[in-house]
Amino acid sequence: MRVIGLAVILAVGVIHAPLAAIAQQAGKVYRIGVLSSGSSIPDDPGRGVGQGRQAFLERLSDLGWVVGKNVTFEPRSADQRLDRLPGLAAELVQLNVSMIVAFGNQAALAAKRATATIPIVIIAGDPVGTGLVASLAHPGGNITGLTNEAGLEILSKRLELLKEASPKISRVGILTNRSNTSEARMLDATAPTAQALRLTFLPVDVRSPSDYDGAFAVLIRERVDALTAIESPLNGEYRGSIVSFAAGNRLPTVFGDRAFVDAGGLMSYGISFADLSRRLPTFMDKILRGAKPGDLPIEQPTKFELVINLKTAKALRLAIPPSVLGRADQVIE
Repeated sequence: MRVIGLAVILAVGVIHAPLAAIAQQAGKVYRIGVLSSGSSIPDDPGRGVGQGRQAFLERLSDLGWVVGKNVTFEPRSADQRLDRLPGLAAELVQLNVSMIVAFGNQAALAAKRATATIPIVIIAGDPVGTGLVASLAHPGGNITGLTNEAGLEILSKRLELLKEASPKISRVGILTNRSNTSEARMLDATAPTAQALRLTFLPVDVRSPSDYDGAFAVLIRERVDALTAIESPLNGEYRGSIVSFAAGNRLPTVFGDRAFVDAGGLMSYGISFADLSRRLPTFMDKILRGAKPGDLPIEQPTKFELVINLKTAKALRLAIPPSVLGRADQVIE
């Protein structure tokens, strides 16, 4: 993970009030910075995690925060150019925002390097392993939030579901980035399950937008008969291309984010991003009312969901067995 340290230098000399002084004041409008490596961030961070916009806004309102009335957002996105993140983080610091909400490890690391005083609320994977915090229970410093780490076994569960839904598959292409330690560990942990299911793995690395055409060519050449993609901001941004490729080559798919299924993928099993979005405002509320981020334990995912697109199954001439349909949290007809 490469984050340029210039943001630290740019942030030097900016003075911030003590965290306790941020406590809610009548009539004050708090500016919240939103930082992401993705290509777009609309006017509220609930959209930054996909399906959770309404859940985010409702929970925010329940806690007394209304966009445009007592809270506003300053969105900054890197358009998948990770070298831009430090400068964007520094820009938010210079705006003297009350808080930075950072989506993903790269954005969170850039925010951390930009400021040690402005509270940072994250949704990121493996915050301890990446050095964002000292521990989940006691983060310390100016960072807290949620981890979207689903565990190393999550890919195994997805493959089991895919094999149950489409028993004839034998070669599964996986769009991944093995230079990312957590993704490499997940692949290693999934190997025994793949062997037990008699599935051959074909990991294909994608590290930038320009890699997808070559990756798709490899998958065709290797004659994969199913496809998945490990969750990453990059794969999320290019889910339309991934799903279109799978549809054009009649490949059953399983993903970690239901946004892929909404786009036409076959199945998804993973963390409920709506649930993460619903939980995010609680951290923001506590901090804006005076709590220190480092005293708020980082929370792990508690809700997972299975979503199945029957329209896609029909296009693939695939009959999803009742044993799989019965476990679905949502079925797209």
